[in-house]
Amino acid sequence: MSEDVILELISSNILYLLAAALIILVIFKGIKIVPQSEKYVIERFGRLHSVLGPGINFIVPFLDVARHKISILERQLPNATQDAITKDNVLVQIDTSVFYRILEPEKTVYRIREVDGAIATTVAGIVRAEIGKMDLDEVQSNRAQLISRIQESVESAVDDWGIEVTRAEILDVNLDQATRDAMLQQLNAERARRAQVTEAEGQKRAVELQADAELYAAEQSAKARRVQADAEAYATEVVARAIKDNGLEAAQYQVALKQVEALNALGHGDGKQTIVLPANALEAFGDAFKMLKGGRA
Repeated sequence: MSEDVILELISSNILYLLAAALIILVIFKGIKIVPQSEKYVIERFGRLHSVLGPGINFIVPFLDVARHKISILERQLPNATQDAITKDNVLVQIDTSVFYRILEPEKTVYRIREVDGAIATTVAGIVRAEIGKMDLDEVQSNRAQLISRIQESVESAVDDWGIEVTRAEILDVNLDQATRDAMLQQLNAERARRAQVTEAEGQKRAVELQADAELYAAEQSAKARRVQADAEAYATEVVARAIKDNGLEAAQYQVALKQVEALNALGHGDGKQTIVLPANALEAFGDAFKMLKGGRA
């Protein structure tokens, strides 16, 4: 087929070709395939018309324009450092990190120009305000509570921008060298105080235990004396009953027996003893011997 024939066919069917090209262009312009991680903001005659979600969407060709393609993935702001003054007038440097994602792209597009800068400025102001309500010790010990309060305040501030703050983190709390030295001295003093308190409590406990031991010993001694007194009372009662039943001779017999045992013990002592006896000792000994002999008889 020659070139003249081809040109003749094209010229004779030019309208059909233009109509087919227009149809293809209309179809291409009227179909929008939105990725899962994005949303499209559609404008019609320069005004907001709709927001397209992920998947296949149909729009009016040449009238509707996808003016903004917004990612809905979670984003992280660059780590920021800001100075703040605590309630007890201590200067600290706070390192923060914020994560957020866009939920309503139409608000983000038409209500704020630079969302990252706006969020960073908002976070810095809220951090300074929250730090100013707390002492340094509270900032160090209640970091989780502080983070929660900062996140709630940031969420409330950026709600009109169609943004959700998913996380707000305080990475570090830095102090100047003078403050660190003062805190170290305070820490050492507190450790010394605790050591003294522990030692004093130990001494107090030792005294209490010693007192308890002495009290226990006194109680046991009193019990022993009471038992001994009961035994002596019982023995006296037995002797009294024996005297009552057997007469005075039984008592004299016991006295004589004790005298003989005492003299026998003196005679068996170690070394040489000089024993001084009363004048009637021999007579008493003889009487005891007679009573013993008589008792056996």
